[in-house]
Amino acid sequence: MTDILIVGGGVGGCACALAACNAGLTVIMTEESDWIGGQFTTQATPPDEHGWIERFGCTQTYRTFRERVRQYYRTNYPLKPEALTNPVLNPGNGWVSPLCAEPKVFLHVLKDMLQPHVQNHKLTILTKHIPVAADSTGNTVHAITLQNTRTSEPTTITARYFVDATELGDLLPLTGTEYVTGSESQADTGEPSAKPIANPANSQAFSVCFAISYHEGEDWTIDRPKNYDFWREFTPSLSPAWVGRLLSMSGISPRTMQPVQYTFKPHNEPNKAFAGLWTYRRILHKDLFKDGAFDSDITLVNYPQIDYLLGDLCNASAEEKERLIAKAKEQSLSFLYYLQTELGFKGLKLRADVVGTEDGLAKRPYIRESRRIKAEFTIKEQHVSAQYRPGQILAEPFPDSVGIGFYRIDLHPSVGGDNYVDVESLPFQIPLGALIPKRVDNLLPVCKNIGTTHITNGCYRLHPIEWNIGESVGNLLAFCLGEDLRPRAVRNDRTLLQHFQQLLIDKGVEIAWPDDIKLEEGDPHIHAM
Repeated sequence: MTDILIVGGGVGGCACALAACNAGLTVIMTEESDWIGGQFTTQATPPDEHGWIERFGCTQTYRTFRERVRQYYRTNYPLKPEALTNPVLNPGNGWVSPLCAEPKVFLHVLKDMLQPHVQNHKLTILTKHIPVAADSTGNTVHAITLQNTRTSEPTTITARYFVDATELGDLLPLTGTEYVTGSESQADTGEPSAKPIANPANSQAFSVCFAISYHEGEDWTIDRPKNYDFWREFTPSLSPAWVGRLLSMSGISPRTMQPVQYTFKPHNEPNKAFAGLWTYRRILHKDLFKDGAFDSDITLVNYPQIDYLLGDLCNASAEEKERLIAKAKEQSLSFLYYLQTELGFKGLKLRADVVGTEDGLAKRPYIRESRRIKAEFTIKEQHVSAQYRPGQILAEPFPDSVGIGFYRIDLHPSVGGDNYVDVESLPFQIPLGALIPKRVDNLLPVCKNIGTTHITNGCYRLHPIEWNIGESVGNLLAFCLGEDLRPRAVRNDRTLLQHFQQLLIDKGVEIAWPDDIKLEEGDPHIHAM
C-alpha cells in the first residue's frame, strides 16, 4: 500500500512524484523503459519552450531543473570560458529551445532531484514495468497490476490515489475511466479547426527520433533498411496535399501551408532561428567546448520526414502497437540512409551512445497525442485561440487555474489524413477541471491525457506544461490526503480552491500570466521552415 501509484515515469510523472514526496507522501512510480524522463530522455526530444522561459512562465522546480542541467555541463564538461560563464548556457545552441541538451544529462538531473526521496524511502521507482490490469468498483480504483517485462512476473499495488502518467493514457481503459481518442467533430466541440465528422482513430503522427554526428571524410553508412524502396517513394495522402515524397528536402510550412525547401548543412548553419535542420534540435555544439573535446556537433533528428502516418497507437492492441513502432523505426532509419546515400552525407554517424540503445534509435517513440479523459472541464480552441480574443494578449482566464503555459496550437499531420493544423494561440492557464475525470474519484492524468480536445492537445502537450500539470497534481493529492478531500471537491468549493491555489503559489507555481507581456517576445520557435 502506498499513498500514490504513478504509472509512467515521463515528464509529468517525475514532476508529480517530486511534488508529492516533497509534501511528505509515499510514492511508487513505474516506467516501461529503463530510463525515466519521457520526452526529455527516452523519447530524446529537447524541450519546446516559449520565449519568456528564462524569466517567467514555468514553475520554480522546472526552473531549478533547467539550471541544474546547465550546472551539470559547467561541472563535468570542458566548456570554453565564455560558455562556462554564460548564465543562459544552451549546450547544443539548438534554436527550438534555449536549453537543448543530451538525454543522458536530463536523465542524470532528474534522477539526482528524486534521489533524496528514494534514499529516505518515500519514493520507489520500478523500471521495466507496464500496467496490465486494474481492480475498480464504482468510481474508485483499488489496485493496479503491473508486469515486469524483464521477468514477466506480475505485481499488484494498492494505493489511495492513482496517477496515469503513461504516454498513451494506458490506465484509462484498464480502469474503465471514460476517455476519447482522435479528433472530435465540430458539432461536438464547436471548434473552427475541427472536422465535420469525428474520427477516433485520427491521432497525430508519432516519431522515433535519433541522434547523429557528422564526420567529414568518414563513411558511417548504415545497412540499407529492408523496405527502403517503399519509404523512398512514400508520399503522404493528406489534405491539403503534401508536396512530393516525404523522404526529401521539400515539405509544407505549417503556418502558411505553402511548399518549403529544407536546409541541411552539418556544421555549416548559422546559430539562429530557422537556419536549418542541423541546428534545429542540435543538442551539443562542439564550438562551445575546448578545442579537441568533441570532433562533431550532435543533433537530434525529429523532423517531418520521420512522422509515422500509417497507424494509430491509441487504438492499437499491444501486438499491433509494437508492429507500428517497428515500422516507424524502419522509416527513421530509411531517412538516415537517404541522407547518407542520396544526399551524400556518408559521414553522418548514428549515435547509439547518446540515446542509450543498441539500434541507435530512441528508447521509445515521441508521442504527440494520447487517450484523453472525459473531464469536468474540456479545454477548447475557443478558450486559447487568438482569433477568439481580438485585441487581447491572454487566453480566456480560468478561475480554477493551477498553472500556465504557452505554445501555438501545433498539430502534426494525422493518421486520418489531415495535414498540419497550426493556429495562433495566446498565453493560457491550466484549469483544474481539465485534470479531473467526470466520474472516477481517485485517478488523475498528468500527461497528454488531460481534458483537452484533439485541437487543444496541440498546445498543452509540451515539456514545461506537462511538468506543471504533474507538479500541480502531486500537490493536489497531498492537499486532498491532508484534508480528507476528493479533487473535485477542491475545485467546486471556492474557499478550498483558493486555499489550494495559494499553496501552489507559495511553492513557486505560477497560475496567472503578467498582464503586460509582449506576444512577439514569447512566440515559440516551431518547425524548421
